[in-house]
Amino acid sequence: MLAIIEDIKAIYRNDPAAKNIEFLLYPGFHAITIHRFSHLLYRLRIPFIPRLLSQIARFLTGLEIHPGARIGKGFFCDHGSGVVIGETSVIGDNAVLFHNVTLGGTGKHPGKRHPTLGDNVLVGTGAILLGPITVGNNVRIGANSFVVMRDIPSDCTVVGTPATIIKRHGQPMIQELPRTNGFEPRHDFDQMTA
Repeated sequence: MLAIIEDIKAIYRNDPAAKNIEFLLYPGFHAITIHRFSHLLYRLRIPFIPRLLSQIARFLTGLEIHPGARIGKGFFCDHGSGVVIGETSVIGDNAVLFHNVTLGGTGKHPGKRHPTLGDNVLVGTGAILLGPITVGNNVRIGANSFVVMRDIPSDCTVVGTPATIIKRHGQPMIQELPRTNGFEPRHDFDQMTA
């Protein structure tokens, strides 16, 4: 329940157009609320029902969130249409995703196949992050940053194709993303909680 309250607060924190009880009209809120319930069923290893709920949510909201994805509190997805969040994705607290964002797999990795996002990450419209990469805390990923397949360090802004760091620790710069060694996850997926 605490996570849902934080999700509501995130709507008002991130969208100046939100007034009164309008949070009830946000498809991102509907999707994350259904996800939180389906994720609980998924963790209890209840078959079929979690996936059925995620598909109903996808039909109603345009957001496809696998029930296995682990999403922290304060999640905000503005507009939401076309968002895809894969099964082994891990998203920290206070994440903001815009429409047409993909946290997907490459089809080449067993086990942990999808991105891990730290706390306070903003992912702009149309960004595609693939594979078991790690995105640090306090990261902003620009709109249409296409096919990000390398780890992103904390405290930076990344834009473009290929994705390039343009600001780090508040200082402007131009730097390629560091190579990711073998796509090994930086976190123990089984120990992370939603």
